[in-house]
Amino acid sequence: MSLPDRIYSTLNYAVLLIFCVTALYPFLYFLALSFNDGYDAMKGGIYFIPRVFTLQNYSKAFNNPLILNSFFISIARTVVVTVLSVLLTAMLAYGLSRKGLPGRKYIVFFFFFTTLFSGGLIPTFILFRQLHIINTFWVLVLPSLYNFFNAIVMKTFFDGIPAGLTESAKIDGAGELSVFWRIILPLSLPVMATIALFVGVGCWNDWFTGQFFIQNEKLQPAATFLNKMISEASFQSMTSSNGGSSIQNMNQAQMELRGVTPEALRMTFVIIITTPIICVYPFLQKYFVKGVLVGSLKE
Repeated sequence: MSLPDRIYSTLNYAVLLIFCVTALYPFLYFLALSFNDGYDAMKGGIYFIPRVFTLQNYSKAFNNPLILNSFFISIARTVVVTVLSVLLTAMLAYGLSRKGLPGRKYIVFFFFFTTLFSGGLIPTFILFRQLHIINTFWVLVLPSLYNFFNAIVMKTFFDGIPAGLTESAKIDGAGELSVFWRIILPLSLPVMATIALFVGVGCWNDWFTGQFFIQNEKLQPAATFLNKMISEASFQSMTSSNGGSSIQNMNQAQMELRGVTPEALRMTFVIIITTPIICVYPFLQKYFVKGVLVGSLKE
């Protein structure tokens, strides 16, 4: 390598290393605090590894039945929405990719135009109420099944599949459904894995739907539970600093005596809710780059 190439490589690796450390350090910091005694963590000075190791934070978190129930709801929602959304989006994209579809340009314009404008929160709430899905599991599923951007990514990918494959299959007597299941879907694993990752992460991190459309705590997903937990802990800290109620102060004091504080529980729950996505991502990462590049940039 020439000197300019070595300088470029050094700078390139240095910048990438800085970005990597910047992205990784908050997770390591939260992980250290989640395994550290909550009362000791209030002293500060913890950066990479716990100073007073304990499992009380995780024990306290998993002993709460609402936390386990919220994880079950999030897992069920993510699995159901991801599978149905990828399948339905693939069917929509395949139909839009067919050159002989009557009125294809008008249909694409209809989907695009209705994606640009939203009715707002109140009309959405009224619509969900008329559909009788408020405060049910289906309000977590049905609104998340469609995304126009995902359909366009899949359609562009399908357009790149050689037309000779589908034409030869039709000559052999295959119908549109057979072509879709036996040819299009097996060749589209990269873009399908990419869309599945987009949809799965979006469902797992969505707290808004559970916050505004579900009042039953047993149906609220983990992200909503985490948001409520952070909000309540912040409110308790404000009230305790202003005097607060004696019951709240006594409960917080009891938690701190056991080494568990609201701050430590927040860090613990952040780690718990982040870990499943981190575990799933490496299995889809090999498809991610190819799916995004081919599906989004080919045209």
